[in-house]
Amino acid sequence: MGDTDRKIFVLDTNILLHEPFAIYSFQEHDVVIPMTVLEELDRIKDSKRDVARDARVAIRALEDIFRDATPDQISEGIAFNKEQAATGSLAILADFELQETVRAFADKAGDNRILNAVLYLQNKRSPREVVLVTKDINMRLRAKGAGVRYVEDYRTDQLIDDVRYLTKGFHTYEGDFWQSIDRVDTQNIEGKTFHTLNKSILAPTYINQYVIDEESDFAGRVDYINSDNDSVQIRDLSRERIMNRQAWDIRPKNIYQAMAIDALLDPQIDLVILTGSAGSGKTLLAMATALEQSIETNRFDKIIVTRNTPDIGESIGFLPGSEEEKMMPWLAAVTDTLEALHKNDHCTEGSLKYICEKANIQFKSINFMRGRSIQNAFVLLDECQNLTASQIKTIITRCGEGTKLVCSGNLAQIDSPYLTPVTSGLTYMVERFKNFEGSANIHLNGVVRSRLAEFAEENL
Repeated sequence: MGDTDRKIFVLDTNILLHEPFAIYSFQEHDVVIPMTVLEELDRIKDSKRDVARDARVAIRALEDIFRDATPDQISEGIAFNKEQAATGSLAILADFELQETVRAFADKAGDNRILNAVLYLQNKRSPREVVLVTKDINMRLRAKGAGVRYVEDYRTDQLIDDVRYLTKGFHTYEGDFWQSIDRVDTQNIEGKTFHTLNKSILAPTYINQYVIDEESDFAGRVDYINSDNDSVQIRDLSRERIMNRQAWDIRPKNIYQAMAIDALLDPQIDLVILTGSAGSGKTLLAMATALEQSIETNRFDKIIVTRNTPDIGESIGFLPGSEEEKMMPWLAAVTDTLEALHKNDHCTEGSLKYICEKANIQFKSINFMRGRSIQNAFVLLDECQNLTASQIKTIITRCGEGTKLVCSGNLAQIDSPYLTPVTSGLTYMVERFKNFEGSANIHLNGVVRSRLAEFAEENL
């Protein structure tokens, strides 16, 4: 297998489903794929699950390496790439031939075989470190209980260690913002006020980061960062003005919603990321601004609403109807929002039908977004916390000219068994785009849905 300085990484199936090219993240070490993993990938690639494509991509990646190898070479290990500086190898272990030492969980035969493979390598390759890499939290616990010394999560796409350090998209000053400023250069350009001041006052700062304070009612947004002289240009938004902005008769209930509306209505911002707890107004603000810009200002030709769907066939059976009708149960939050926006109309049902046709609102499944090129559309990607980084990339790369993408999610409501707040695609996207001039991120503090929801959020 190689030098004792190199580690041996055994990859669980969910690693290759999470990142099909994960094998290339360990090129300086030796990677072992148990035969059980190949069997599970084979079952998944022919299924109707949304990870079937990822399984096929992972199988093709393995085939590219093993194409001309002999059985003996495959079991001993094939070098990743002889032309590059990669020193590691990739091998397949016939784990079904090994003596069984872990028999727990009779219904988890595959997991048992993978654990047996790790224990076998741990004993045979000692003193080399044999590391099991899996996204399954319970599998990591089982591995440690079974005697596996080294167990890790796949962290190559993890940009932060603690979600508490995730940027919120705004900086709040205690007290009066202007009292901390020694020197400022103010100028008016085309009716807009800009303040240029020292960058250290806002450190760390990012483009399109909002700046607010607690006393002087100041509100601004970072417009330009000059790295040459360590200065930053802030566009003065005027808290009073943005608090009185409205979209589709919706006014912000707090400064956080005001910042969100400002970003959602700004034609210069192509990507808006809304995070926050349940009831903070993420979907409501997105839909209100979408209708405003589609019907009132004719900026967009259509509104596309999409989200990740669990495996419908495995949960409540295959639903009848068209794609949009199948999507309705998963997008009930959006339809509830549309009803709330038109609850005071004389005929709510008639208004909704008219608005959906007028704004050309389309409900799509994320599984059918691949390969599309979306032009001049307002795209709302809801429940982003349940998406992986690769799924997020699939959606963002679909957006063409004139399209605005709004991604919303709550990191406290992750349903995927393999994702945590720090490994969620939503977290990954916030960190990756924080320095992109065409994006803005706002964390909506506070629950405005009702006093009942607010109390539940704080006390349950």
